[in-house]
Amino acid sequence: MITARDDLRRTFDALPDGTRAVSWWGQAWVAALEGPSHDAALLARGRTYADDGHVDAVTVTPGRIVAYVRGSRARPYRTELALTALAPQEWDELLEDMAADPAALAALLEREVPRALAGRLLPGAGDLVPHCSCPDPGRPPCKHAAALCYRAARLLDEDPFVLMLLRGRSERDLLDDLARRNAAHAAREQPASAPGFPGVPAREAVHRPAHLSALPPLPAPLDAPPVGAAPAYPAEPGAPDPLALDQLASDASARAHALLADGRDPIAGLSLWQDAVRLAAAQPPTSGLAASTRALYRQLAAATGRSPGDLARAVPAWRQGGLAGLLVLEEEWDPPAGPFDRAGPALAAAGHGPFRPRRNRLSSPRFQLRLSRDGLWYAYESDRDQEDWWPYGSPSPDPLTALTSHR
Repeated sequence: MITARDDLRRTFDALPDGTRAVSWWGQAWVAALEGPSHDAALLARGRTYADDGHVDAVTVTPGRIVAYVRGSRARPYRTELALTALAPQEWDELLEDMAADPAALAALLEREVPRALAGRLLPGAGDLVPHCSCPDPGRPPCKHAAALCYRAARLLDEDPFVLMLLRGRSERDLLDDLARRNAAHAAREQPASAPGFPGVPAREAVHRPAHLSALPPLPAPLDAPPVGAAPAYPAEPGAPDPLALDQLASDASARAHALLADGRDPIAGLSLWQDAVRLAAAQPPTSGLAASTRALYRQLAAATGRSPGDLARAVPAWRQGGLAGLLVLEEEWDPPAGPFDRAGPALAAAGHGPFRPRRNRLSSPRFQLRLSRDGLWYAYESDRDQEDWWPYGSPSPDPLTALTSHR
């Protein structure tokens, strides 16, 4: 049966080529197992096993990494490496430090282990505890555990989120949590100062008061630059952020393309808040951790009278279902009898729940389902008993499918 926490288990049938760790964190992983061993010959045999493809599919869950390793006998041995998962308080402190450190965030988004936090994530000598069903358990690590260690190092080279999962957090949970913490950090930052270059607000420039027959004059243009290469306009003191200008240009281009394609403006009828959410949701999902996108969130929130935290919660709702997803986030209503009443028993029959009903919402201590006016179910999750609901997954007319969907 599929559950909503299947992201805490990953199985790798195809492993990266080679057995020599190429990243510094992959090499640190290998050293953690090799360090306590004084049998170089045994380690060499383990590497040969790994080179010869004796390690089958690798499964990673919080606290352990498991595979069947084929030795000299016909039946493979069940081999695992155990690594203590971090406690909730340790994760809380680590994520707070990561959210406050732009370099650490940048490293994680580049799929690297942040060096500043490596001491709390990577195992030290003796932290990796091997277990194997082979008849030689008295000489850890055995050659089968060594083979698994070398293959796992290549997995970490390719995807450091494997290490995060071993320590207890899935990639999706980790990035979502960091995005929320970044929103909180952005809310505490001071707003940018007013621009120092001449200009008037666009609304004021095109508005013609009833007592005037003409629009007010535009300000004088900026002085011409000296002869030679003209400086980039965004480099002028107080000028707009070049990334924000690029975002506006890209959005205008996308709207123009939509108008040419079907004659409909994608923002027609949107409120100021809804359009701000649409603009923020157009950013790549992982860019919410970057300083430039944090600044964009802060500016959009200020322009709409909302908080960056409100915007951070609204963005995944928009990505979940567009305007309809945002309405589900913000609107409660009383559905008629029928599909809503049948959803609770159907979920219980599938092994989920119990869910308590309230208007168009079904809630459990960890998950919530919301029914839209067009008959789709939207899934939300929260830390247990916190009532802090965040959207995830894809909407579906079937409540079980919506509950077990993942981004």
